[in-house]
Amino acid sequence: MSVAGKEGRISLDDFRHEALGAVASTNTECLARARAGDFGFLWITAESQSGGRGRRGRPWMSEPGNLYASLLLIDPAPMERLTSLPLAVALAVHGAIRHVLPADAPPLEVKWPNDILIGRQKTCGILLESERLTDGRQALVIGIGINIANKPDAPAYPVTCLAENGAAVAPQVLFAHLFSEMADVLSIWDRGRGIADVVALWRKVACGIGEKITVNLPDRSISGHFAGIDDKGMLILDRGPDGHMAIAAGDVFFG
Repeated sequence: MSVAGKEGRISLDDFRHEALGAVASTNTECLARARAGDFGFLWITAESQSGGRGRRGRPWMSEPGNLYASLLLIDPAPMERLTSLPLAVALAVHGAIRHVLPADAPPLEVKWPNDILIGRQKTCGILLESERLTDGRQALVIGIGINIANKPDAPAYPVTCLAENGAAVAPQVLFAHLFSEMADVLSIWDRGRGIADVVALWRKVACGIGEKITVNLPDRSISGHFAGIDDKGMLILDRGPDGHMAIAAGDVFFG
């Protein structure tokens, strides 16, 4: 069974979970299952990773004590609708962390498109990878790493972990919340048909609307003010006299 063959609400019973010890990467494990014929809706978690990676191939610290999880989907939506999926994933992770943070913790927000921030410090990495399988199916893996007990020693940007913000939680407990939240959000997303609902929910937890930002693109950096996102989930950059610019992908920095 795949997401593409389903209509209506996704339930928790649609998902399976395989817990592993030390692996190279939970994303890699999911892709291996896909190549072997898995039908998707498979979560793989690990205690640690030796080859965890972030966007643009950056290494992702993967010591025991944090949450490392990947979800395999097969044919999740038509290609033109997949651009909204990172926003939906961010909502699921935000919801899971919200369950365990104390009420007096710093603000929990989402930086476009799917960085989860606590007090403007990053606490989660999300990496979506896809592959066209030999049988014609499209495999998509949602990789999620959440800093619970540990964080990088020399980060290139401000980072934090849940423990620093009063959340003493086991990875298994946080994953249980993520498992539930992801099922709810994917049901709302509905193979991309529910993008309007996802965008509306995302705007409620967005970080930095109206603030000055710099967006690093593969070939250049562009500055302006973050005017929010459009109805398709693209970032709208207000460049003053130069007008507004819609950006589909890039790294956002405030200030």
